[in-house]
Amino acid sequence: MDKLIIRGGNRLSGTIPISGAKNAALTLIPCALLTEEPMTLRNLPRLADIDGFQHLMTQFGVSTAIKGTRPEDFGRIVTFEASRLTSTVAPYDLVRKMRASILVLGPMLARAGEATVSMPGGCAIGNRPIDLHLKALEAFGAEIELTQGYVKAMAPDGGLPGGDFDFPVVSVGATENALMATVLANGTSRLTGAAREPEIVDLCNLLTAMGAEIEGIGSSDLTIHGVKRLNGATYKVMPDRIEAGSYACAAAITGGEVRLEGANAADMVSTLAALRNIGIQVEEDAKGVNIASDGTLKPVDLTTAPFPGLATDMQAQLMSLLSKAEGTSVLKETIFENRFMHVPELARMGADIATEGRTAIVKGPSLLTGAEVMATDLRASMSLIIAALAAEGETTVRRIYHLDRGYERLEEKLQLVGADIERVDD
Repeated sequence: MDKLIIRGGNRLSGTIPISGAKNAALTLIPCALLTEEPMTLRNLPRLADIDGFQHLMTQFGVSTAIKGTRPEDFGRIVTFEASRLTSTVAPYDLVRKMRASILVLGPMLARAGEATVSMPGGCAIGNRPIDLHLKALEAFGAEIELTQGYVKAMAPDGGLPGGDFDFPVVSVGATENALMATVLANGTSRLTGAAREPEIVDLCNLLTAMGAEIEGIGSSDLTIHGVKRLNGATYKVMPDRIEAGSYACAAAITGGEVRLEGANAADMVSTLAALRNIGIQVEEDAKGVNIASDGTLKPVDLTTAPFPGLATDMQAQLMSLLSKAEGTSVLKETIFENRFMHVPELARMGADIATEGRTAIVKGPSLLTGAEVMATDLRASMSLIIAALAAEGETTVRRIYHLDRGYERLEEKLQLVGADIERVDD
């Protein structure tokens, strides 16, 4: 198992290339199950979660081919071909490591008329039930049975008829499963209260490129006219807005100046607004985002919310940044419970943070010092890296397999802009 050693105090300066979005890629890959023709994804990040999902796809008989990538390149071009499905079962051993595995349920049901998927795992940030996934599929005509830790779904003979579903609360994953389940339905389906995240738009754009008929893309009301078949397509995965926001925080906490090459500012409106309110200079153009800071940070009050609100996946990183702000900041987490597990580790580095329920109060500026810390989940891991970059002395971050799930070659990208960081065998 590896660990990261970070010696803080270096001002970050230069350009960081932004990879394809993990959260988008994990919902684009299962679209290959919807067609017999090849589907090629460009800009697919090299991540543990992506590798795990590709392994799951081979369980169904899907072939994968990696093209034209050099070791020094970020991202890959991967072609998936599901010309013949050999299984409709997603077993526990593969699914337990990654929550996104539940996203094979909708497309498998649409293509094969049946699916058996283990209840998902792979997350330590609180309860994330899949009840809305199942209720939506039932609304489209599926029969659902829960037995021995598996979800068994069956479509009527002739396929799903389609239907209407009103989400009582916003759910990104359930919206994604609903979209993939209905594109091959026999009738028209309507989703109201659907998630609007950029990753949902990316999914809709790929499905449209494959021949799906979807109205209302980008809104919370989607209408899907089922088609008889979908064709293959070649599609570029959107840039990772969470990775870009994370590196923006890293640059800001060091008083640095970094260009986030390939970042899409339109996907990051709330994050960039938060950074501006903290006192960071943000400049946007068609090919990326520039971040500059003189090291003077202002306190703010922030609340996470579904898109277009502030992404819950940015909460931990912004908390680290605000530990160096001049005054008291308040962060409210409205999406997941148990998402402050990074707070005790930041406290070990000198951060002054108190939590009460889903609210964190951050008093600054704190004198951060190097320490041995342990990552607890993906975004919490990044918050520790950000704090370490500004800390006096050396920080050791353990359990970095969390980072490898969502940040492509993180230490290499930070080294590009002057960070003193190395990966070593623990």
